[in-house]
Amino acid sequence: MTTTDRPYRVTPARVLRSEWHKLTTLRSTWITLPFSAVSIVGVGLIVSAHYETGSRQFVDPVELGPAGTQIAMISLPVLGVLFTAGEYTTGTIRATLTAVPRRVPVLWAKAGILVAVVLPLTLITCLIGHPLAQTLLTGTDQETSLTDPGVLAALTGTAAGITALTALAMALGALLRSVAGGIGAFVGGVMVLPEVIGMIPVGAVDRAAEYFPAQAAGNVSALDTVAGAPAPGLSLLALGLWAFGTMAAAGVLLQRRDV
Repeated sequence: MTTTDRPYRVTPARVLRSEWHKLTTLRSTWITLPFSAVSIVGVGLIVSAHYETGSRQFVDPVELGPAGTQIAMISLPVLGVLFTAGEYTTGTIRATLTAVPRRVPVLWAKAGILVAVVLPLTLITCLIGHPLAQTLLTGTDQETSLTDPGVLAALTGTAAGITALTALAMALGALLRSVAGGIGAFVGGVMVLPEVIGMIPVGAVDRAAEYFPAQAAGNVSALDTVAGAPAPGLSLLALGLWAFGTMAAAGVLLQRRDV
């Protein structure tokens, strides 16, 4: 039987197109994406306009300009949770898994679509926000240019870090099958818990906490490397492993349990 004789055959391209349609028809998508982009640029401009020369030891130039990335690190992962767990809330997951009985391709298609949207969005807004903020930082100790060593890599790392956190949150939504549970697990487990653990006065615990997702994302986006912090490459690897591991666990459970 040829492909033309089976017009409804499930293919990767069709699964991707289906997930693209779902993401672009979510009302939350068209709220979260512009909000995150405006936050990255707008908050950075506000912070830069009120900056007084201090010390590069405590303030990183790349993190000062697009300061709104701290907001995007929450808003975009929330979209990731909604993209997966939202289907369980509405019940449309049944139709999705009936159309794609192998199940796991749905999860990876969601991840691919989400990365394809979030990475360019965050990278472009960072590349816009940093030069705009620099117009307000001329003459200060935070003055940098996109052509300065490490600046472009740090901005790219910022976008990659936010994207990895978004993919991780999406996997948590699939893992827990609950919007509230996914958001709670991300905010509490990924953003807050490592800060609490880092307060434990044990050197090994403190070093391990540097490889937790939120902390690794911060290391990847820093221009001025903090003494003792993991290298950006190691931090990026840790982020990828967190996202991939959570996604793999979600895929295993997706195959084994009832909808």
